[in-house]
Amino acid sequence: MACVIGWRALLPGRKKPSHLFFLYILWLRGAVNNLMPVARIGGEIVSVRMMVKHGMRRSTAVASTIVELTLSITAVFLFVLTGILLLSLRIADDDLGWKLAAGLVATAPMIGALAIVQRVGFFGILDKIFTLLLRDKWAKFAGNGRQLDRVIHSLYRRKTRVAICGFWQIVSWSGCAGEVWLGLHFLGHPLNLGDSFILEALVTGSVSAAFAIPAALGVQEAGFLFFGHLLGLPPDIAVALAVIRRCRDLILYVPGLIVWQVQEGRWLIKNKAK
Repeated sequence: MACVIGWRALLPGRKKPSHLFFLYILWLRGAVNNLMPVARIGGEIVSVRMMVKHGMRRSTAVASTIVELTLSITAVFLFVLTGILLLSLRIADDDLGWKLAAGLVATAPMIGALAIVQRVGFFGILDKIFTLLLRDKWAKFAGNGRQLDRVIHSLYRRKTRVAICGFWQIVSWSGCAGEVWLGLHFLGHPLNLGDSFILEALVTGSVSAAFAIPAALGVQEAGFLFFGHLLGLPPDIAVALAVIRRCRDLILYVPGLIVWQVQEGRWLIKNKAK
């Protein structure tokens, strides 16, 4: 729900889609990104399509998604960095902490580049390239590139709203540590909230680094095993926690994929009927 509040805060104007609508969009986005081989970006395309189909202006839908995604990546960076720093204080192996921190810091220029290209009119340039490659398909999805740049710039100029969105993104990622704490509590091997935060942060970092692997299969499980061991979790408990996370994803997101396909089917039938 924290992501819902943050994303909705980015939108200009007083009349905005409801919190429930954004919860629905984030549910579908999570379903596509977590269960399909889309390099964790296909969900953003689906979410833009859904927002436009439900009446949101195309440029606003695309721009808000891009800004929200940028802030989410930044929040993950800070979340994982905090987890690494806490791990360094928690264990005696300083060398491991430095290696993890170095690996994370190496991604900082990419995050900076992502923010910079949005400020220099990058989509106006892409508009010409993609129009040549994809012709009208690009325009149907993203609209006019120059207009998109203007909307993105207008969103970033509302610094208070950007800060609010960033804050709720950090709250959302940090809140996932509660799932780890609760899962281990019911497994009979509780960790304190600090260690739960560390474990969630480092597993999140591992999964984010493996974005090209569908659903981060194997990576997430290895993360729970490796980092759980550092925090004193027996292997069987770490594996059980990883299985719980997978089951949660299936229970939560498989219905999302079904709803998405049903909705797309209805639109297809409606278009053919015209």
